[in-house]
Amino acid sequence: MGGPSEAAPFGAPVDDQHVWFHAILDQFEGRLSRDSALRWDGEIWTGTDSDRLWIKSEGEVQNGKVGDGQHEFLYDTPISTYFDLQAGLRYDLDDRKGRGWGALGVEGLAPYFFRVSATAYASDRGHFAAKLTGSYDLLITQSLILQPEAEINLYSRSDPGRLTGSGFSDLDAGLRLRYEISRKFAPYIGVAYEKRFGQTASLAAADGEKTDALRVTLGIRSWF
Repeated sequence: MGGPSEAAPFGAPVDDQHVWFHAILDQFEGRLSRDSALRWDGEIWTGTDSDRLWIKSEGEVQNGKVGDGQHEFLYDTPISTYFDLQAGLRYDLDDRKGRGWGALGVEGLAPYFFRVSATAYASDRGHFAAKLTGSYDLLITQSLILQPEAEINLYSRSDPGRLTGSGFSDLDAGLRLRYEISRKFAPYIGVAYEKRFGQTASLAAADGEKTDALRVTLGIRSWF
């Protein structure tokens, strides 16, 4: 029978239980038009290669009011080489009525390196929702990167307190050109398009809000 050096000729097995930490502010931008707004979208995770805790947050400040505030607390574990399973809680917290949800979804890299996520939500009020997001980094040079991205939200029932209607609720899409001064810091410019559909558009219009907007964006993407 061989000794330890024969069983592991290249040394002891690698310890994969190191705890890592990563935070990224993917969008921190001014959306400029007659009705300008400040938008943020970021996430933090910590854990090992197999078990991680994620915190995600996004929202918008316009005319002194906070809207579209979605905050998620998720457990994440790999289910394939390129995709992770995520499960946990989401809470909608802004200047409108708050809502709590259970969350279950997947996130990862699709073929051709599209970053995608699909998450389903259920509330204790019998409401269901879904969020689909996708983005792609097109390298013009090693430092200049063009990124198209889109997010779509769907709801099973109308919720006037959140200004959301049943069916396809809203689309947030953008095209951003960033320059990576370093991999961790990149200012960018671009355009962003927001569109509300169906009952969501009707509720927003009744509340005095726009149902669609095209804005120039100026922002910073940063991570550590």
